[in-house]
Amino acid sequence: MQKKECIAMLLAGGQGSRLGLLTKSIAKPAVSFGGKYRIIDFSLSNCVNSGIDTVGVLIQYRPMVLSRYLGTGESWDLDALDSGVYVLPPYATESGGNWYEGTADAIFRNMRFISHYDPEYVLILSGDHLYNMDYNQMLEAHKAKGADLTVAVREVPWEEASRFGIMSVDGSDRITKFAEKPKKPESNLASMGIYIFTWSVLRDALTRDNQDPNSDKDFGKNIIPMLLGEGKELFAYHFDGFWKDVGTVESYYDAQMDLLSDEPEFDIYRSDVPIYSNSNIYPAHRIGPDAEVDWAIICNGSIIDGSVKHSIIGSGAVIEKGAQIVDSIVLPGARVGSGSVIKSSIVNEDAVVAEGSVIGGKEGTICVIGDGGEVAVSERQV
Repeated sequence: MQKKECIAMLLAGGQGSRLGLLTKSIAKPAVSFGGKYRIIDFSLSNCVNSGIDTVGVLIQYRPMVLSRYLGTGESWDLDALDSGVYVLPPYATESGGNWYEGTADAIFRNMRFISHYDPEYVLILSGDHLYNMDYNQMLEAHKAKGADLTVAVREVPWEEASRFGIMSVDGSDRITKFAEKPKKPESNLASMGIYIFTWSVLRDALTRDNQDPNSDKDFGKNIIPMLLGEGKELFAYHFDGFWKDVGTVESYYDAQMDLLSDEPEFDIYRSDVPIYSNSNIYPAHRIGPDAEVDWAIICNGSIIDGSVKHSIIGSGAVIEKGAQIVDSIVLPGARVGSGSVIKSSIVNEDAVVAEGSVIGGKEGTICVIGDGGEVAVSERQV
C-alpha cells in the first residue's frame, strides 16, 4: 500500500438530537442541506479540494443512509486504487462489541486502518459543520512549527464561548491553556474540532488514554489536556472564513435561508472550491404551466406545479397544484399535497404533506414536518 503523508479521519457518528425530527432516522452528517447536498459533503469536498485522497469515515448512529450515500466515494473522486472513502463502523472485538465511547476511542479503535497507510500526519474532522477550508495551509503551518498537534480555531462571541473548547495562546500561537466548555471562559478563542496530529504522537497518546479507566476517551476532555500537561508542541491555527455548526433547528433553517440572499455568508457557488455530492442522478427540474416561482433554489428532479416563494426545493421533491411554499425548505423526495400552505417550515426528506394542510407561519417559530407526518414547532431563542 502506498504511504501517505496525511490521511483524514472524519467523525460522522453524531446523533444531532437538537435537530429533532430531522435526525430521527438519520445521523446529523447525513441531513440534507442546500437542496442537493448532505452536511458531510462539505468536509469531504474540503478533503478533495485540499488533495487529501484517503478518508476514513467513522459512522455509528443510524448508519444506513450515510453508508449508502458514500458508496465507493466516486462522487467525490475518492475511488482510486490507493485512495478512497472507507466507512468505519464500530465492530466486535475479543472483549465484545459496543459503540464508540468517545471521539478519541473512535480513532483508537481504527488505528490499524491508519497504520495501514503509515502517514506522517493525521487530520481529524467533524462531519457536521459547514465551511470551506484548505487543509494544506493548516498542514504547512503544522510542519513549519514542528507541532505535535495543531488545532483550528476562531473567535466566537463571548456569550457563546462556554459551548466550545476554549484555549489561550501566546504571541507565537502556542497553546498555553485549554478548557472544554468552561463555565467562565478566560478566552473566546474556540476550537473548531479540526485537528492535525503528528501520527507518532497521536498513536502514543491514544494508547495511553485507552488504558486509563477514568478517561472519557475524548479529544477535548482528555487527549488535548494530556498533551498540554506533558509540554508537547501544541499550536493554534487561526481560520477566519465562514464556519457554522448547524446543530439546532434555528441555525439549520437560517443557514439555508441565507443561501437565498444576494451575498450569502456561505457561497456554495464558488467555482474555485466546488462542493461535490452524490445527488446527480436526477433529471432536470420541471415547472408546470400554472406554477409560480419567485426567489427560490429549485433542484434537479423536482416538480413544481404550485407556488414557491423565498424557499428551497430539494432534489426530487414534488409541489402539487395549488400548494403554497413560503419561506420554507422542502428536503429531497418530499411531496406537498395540492392546496397545502407551508410557511416558515422545514419539510423533512421523503415526508408527505396531506392535501389542504396549513402549517407554520406563526411569528418566531419554525415548524418541522417529519417523514411520518408529525409536526414539531421550534421556538426561536430570544
